[in-house]
Amino acid sequence: MFKVRIQNLNLRYSDDVESLKGVSLDIEANAITVIFGPAGGGKSTLLRAINRLNDLADVKTCTGQVLIDGVDVLAPHTDTNALRRKVGMVFARPTPLPLSIYANVSYALELAGERRRFKLDEAVERALRQARLWDEINDRLKDSAYSLSGGQQQRLCIARALAIQPELLLLDEPTSALDPITTANIEDTLQDLKKTYTIIMAPHNTQQAARMADFAAFFLQGELIEYGPGEALFARPKDKRTQEYIEGRFG
Repeated sequence: MFKVRIQNLNLRYSDDVESLKGVSLDIEANAITVIFGPAGGGKSTLLRAINRLNDLADVKTCTGQVLIDGVDVLAPHTDTNALRRKVGMVFARPTPLPLSIYANVSYALELAGERRRFKLDEAVERALRQARLWDEINDRLKDSAYSLSGGQQQRLCIARALAIQPELLLLDEPTSALDPITTANIEDTLQDLKKTYTIIMAPHNTQQAARMADFAAFFLQGELIEYGPGEALFARPKDKRTQEYIEGRFG
């Protein structure tokens, strides 16, 4: 079942850089879809298009459709606040708020109007458990989020995105600043989360893309070159450009 259907998506920034060129892509529900390719290929732009974060950038033109459960989120009447509650996003570097660990996770819920303490407590514990962080910090919830290690801060950011129970989770190079052990921990976490969420991920290297991909999409200079099941695409790419990139001949 497709959770997201991207149809003929084109995006050009005000400097006339065409970041996406006629991209059409179907995203399976409850799976990890990996978007990989060289820097400048349009991966981050695509992720940001899905939850309309490109609205905050200097975009000249954006055409096409991004359908989530059949609804075009690029339509002018879209409630972007409601959309971003449905589509969570985690960035490359941990970005905790200058608040307590608890308040970081409860922040979006409180912003949405939730004031019942027991509901906030339940949501904070659930999200921290899903991010595999609860057992490490449940006795430190009043401490500053800045007291956590880098890997813990990134898992806190994942928990913050999960607290509002989104349907989609977007990750833009979520482990690029982390050590190998912490990276493996987060990768294991994401494998658990796909049972509940649809995950779209731009990894920071090809090795991670191959490890994580249920489905994989190779992007080059704004174009979708190849898409298919991850294991097959990395073992037997159909396009010569995909094969050369996977083999490290460019990028």
